[in-house]
Order: sequence, then C-alpha cells, then structure tokens
Amino acid sequence: MKGLILSGGKGVRLRPITFTNAKQLVPVANKPVLFYGLEAMAEAGIQDVGIVVGDTKEEIKAAVGDGSRWGLKVTYIEQPEPLGLAHAVMVSEWYLKDEPFVMYLGDNLIKGGIAELVEEFRSKRPNAQILLARVEDPGRFGVAELHKGRVVKLTEKPKVPKSDLALVGVYMFDHRIFEAVKNIKPSWRNELEITDAIQHLIDKGFNVQPYIIQGWWKDTGKLEDMLEANRIVLDTLKRRIEGEVDGDSRLEGKVVVEKGAVVRKSVIRGPVIIGVNTLIENSFVGPFTSIHDDVEIKNSEIEYSIVLKNSSIIDIRKRICGSLVGKNVRIYQAPSKPKAYHFMLGDNSEVGICEV
Repeated sequence: MKGLILSGGKGVRLRPITFTNAKQLVPVANKPVLFYGLEAMAEAGIQDVGIVVGDTKEEIKAAVGDGSRWGLKVTYIEQPEPLGLAHAVMVSEWYLKDEPFVMYLGDNLIKGGIAELVEEFRSKRPNAQILLARVEDPGRFGVAELHKGRVVKLTEKPKVPKSDLALVGVYMFDHRIFEAVKNIKPSWRNELEITDAIQHLIDKGFNVQPYIIQGWWKDTGKLEDMLEANRIVLDTLKRRIEGEVDGDSRLEGKVVVEKGAVVRKSVIRGPVIIGVNTLIENSFVGPFTSIHDDVEIKNSEIEYSIVLKNSSIIDIRKRICGSLVGKNVRIYQAPSKPKAYHFMLGDNSEVGICEV
C-alpha cells in the first residue's frame, strides 16, 4: 500500500503568509503541518509516499527531502495546475499504478493518526473508504449521506446539507478510482472534484465505506482553524526546559523552552513552546502560543498566537492575541510624535486595532 499526500494549492485563505510560504509548511506547535501527515503515514506502516506538489514544490522538497527521517521513501509528483483533488489522483497514476493507497490532504491534522483507518481498509477491502467527521457547519465541506452503513451520496459544499458528516480529507482507494476520475467532468469551479469521482464509484455499484472519527480533526486552511489546531497540539506537550531561564522569570504549566532560548524577567503561562535561540525579555507569553526559532520578544505581551521564525515584537504596550505573525516580521513601538500608527503591509494583510 502506498500513500499520497497533496501539497499543492495556493493557500488563498492564509494570505499574506502563503504568498511566501507553502501553506502545508506553516507550523503548528513549531512543526510544519505537513510533517504531521508524514508521521501519520509512517505510524500506519506505509513506507512509499508520493507528495503532489505545485508552485511551492522547491520549498516542500527542501523541507521534506527524501523522507528518510520518518522512515519513508518519498517521491515528488508535479501537478501543473491546482485543478482539483481528483486531478491530483489522475496525475499520480504512474506512481500509484494498481496498488491501493491512502490519500491525505497535507494541511489536515487528525488526532490519533490514520493507523486504524488503514487497518480497517486492509481487512474489509472495499473499493473506497472515506474518513468522515460530524461538524456544525457541513456546508463548508463535502458532505456524505449514508444508508445501512454504506455511502450512497456525496455533495460538495451543499447549500442545504442533508447530513452533518463532512469529508475530513483522508481517503483510501483501490485502482478503480482511476477509471472514475477519467469519467467525470470539471465542476463549476473548473476542478475535478474527488466527491464526483467517489459518487461515480457509488453509481457504478462499487463498495464505498465510511469511517467516522470520534476525535478532533482540523483543516488548517484558515487562521481560526490554524490557531485552534495549535491550541490542541500544544495542550499535548510535556514540560521541557532546555534553554536558560533566569530567577526573575516564572514558568507555569506545560512549557517547552528549546536549547539556546533565553527567558529573562518574564512570565510564561503554558501551554507554550519557545523555539531555539529565541529571546523573551520582560514580557508575558500566555497560553496556547507558539514562538518559533530566532524570535525576539521584549517588553510585550502575547497569547493564543503563532509567531514564525526571525521575527521580533518590541515594546508593544497592549496584549497581542489571536494572531499569526509571519517570518522576518518586525512589530515595534515607533518613537515618533504625534501619536500615530505606522504600517508597511503586504497585499491581503489584515490588522485589527482595539482602543479602550
């Protein structure tokens, strides 16, 4: 059995971060989202993994390499344009051949991984098996309808959903899926939808089984979901202090301070992770915050946020919260008068200011 991880796409909902970063490499708890998928593949006993890449292929290749750090053999598959999940399957046929495979969307996080799903597929041998989760807003997703334990209908982002069962973004297929993707037409958004391909299998009488997960799952394509995924993963951390913390600082709860990091005259209230060679001085870092490597935070407060590599937050008098700060960003208190805001922001940036 092989694995297929989809890491193309433009990450429109996470712009401007994704103008310069692959969305699958934005870190959750200081680890790229894509790495959680690779770990899930390895834990499920899958060794051969194809990664479908697009415009950000060089960045993905540089981060993942040959996959050996996870015990995987990684092959890169180019998708010239992001024309849908079914199109990604189509361009991967040369790699997958006749082997059954698990397809995993590279910006998904699933509690507990996929080992049980893979084992059930191996034992029952349906033509397809789809991972489902009950959600409050099914209209945002592909939605499945079940009858007597089998999938009978799939609808992509329905205006009036007929169930609360959303497709999670993990699918298992045998070779029949290739015939299906070749027999569907592009949707209104000019994409080959995987829901249409699976519906084709259903309509032709093939066996499509559901697998409903009970734990949490997050599609990290939006800021709110990225922050929530970060919160969930941080809450699983165990306290580990490998950097330098002075006697005037206080660390509370699940806190990780990596090697080379320095904490001075600060309060760190976990769950929090502080990356390598980061400096926190005279500041407060509140719960559910990930601070990446080589960051500097001085005389400031931040919580429920993600700060990426090589950024700095200096002398900010009000608490920062619910924020995603990209790489090489400077946030600082300007010395100029009269009192004013000074911004240099890229396309599609967003700044929220609350004055009390």
